[in-house]
Amino acid sequence: MAQGKSNSDRPRPGGKRRDEKGGPGRRKSCFFCKDKVDEVDYKNINQLRRYISEKGKIRSRRITGACRRHQVQVATAVKRAREMALLPYVAD
Repeated sequence: MAQGKSNSDRPRPGGKRRDEKGGPGRRKSCFFCKDKVDEVDYKNINQLRRYISEKGKIRSRRITGACRRHQVQVATAVKRAREMALLPYVAD
C-alpha cells in the first residue's frame, strides 16, 4: 500500500465505512405493554389506525415498535375490523 490507507478508509458503495456501522438504535417500547392491555380490540378503530399505513397496509413490528404478541393481535384485529367494514381494505 503506497499511501498507507487500509481498505476500511476507502469509500464504500453504501456510503459508510466499515467502522461506522449503523448499529441498533433505541428500541421502541410496545404501546400495549406500557398500558397493560391484554387483548387488542377490533372495535377500537382509532387505536388500530396507528398500525395501518396510508395505503391501508398493516405496518410491521419494526416500524410500530409493538412486541411480537401484540403485533399478532393487532394484525388479527385489523383483519376482523376490515371484515366488519369498520376499516377499509385499501385507501381512497
